[in-house]
Parts: sequence; structure tokens; C-alpha cells
Amino acid sequence: MAGVGSEKIFENDKVIVWNFELAPGEETPIHTHEHSYMWYAIAGTALQVFDEHGKDLGTLDVPTGTVYSLKLEDGFLEILSEPGKGLRVPAKHKARNAGSTHYREILVEYK
Repeated sequence: MAGVGSEKIFENDKVIVWNFELAPGEETPIHTHEHSYMWYAIAGTALQVFDEHGKDLGTLDVPTGTVYSLKLEDGFLEILSEPGKGLRVPAKHKARNAGSTHYREILVEYK
């Protein structure tokens, strides 16, 4: 995994588009989000989030077909959309697929 997704599929002067996939039990390396972004869950699951020190920050249920919008501000990401509205996590973190099925999303960063 490079950057904030599994594979960068498009980039221009306004956005970066990523394919992002995690098998059950798989986790991302620690990474830092440098832009606000949104994602669309193509195949949902439960995502467990950890801070850079490994502290469990909780599990976010990500249903298939859900769109999440996140704002980056002062080193934190805040979910602006439902479900999860108001949830804040550090911009530097890692995530693990805590579900039993393959997870896939399309993530769009706003430059």
C-alpha cells in the first residue's frame, strides 16, 4: 500500500483517486492524510482504527454503498456525513479490516 490507498488510479491538479482494499484481518501501515477526502464503500465491512502508537480508537461500521466525507483540520479527520458524523480520528493512523469479508472503497482526496 502506498499513500492512503492500495493503488492510485488517477491524479490531476484538483484530486487524487485511490482504489483501497483490505482482506479480512489485513491492516494498513501507519499513514498520514494530508487532504480532506471522501470515500465510497464498494464492499463494506467493519474498520478498526488505531493511532500511530497502536491505541485502539474504535471500530467504524462501513456498510456497502455508503459515502463518507471527511474534513482535515489541525491534524485530525472529522466525519461530516452520516453515519459517523462528528467522529474525529488523528490524521496519522492505521486501519484494520475487522470484518469477515473483503473490503473495497474508492477514495477521493481533494488537493
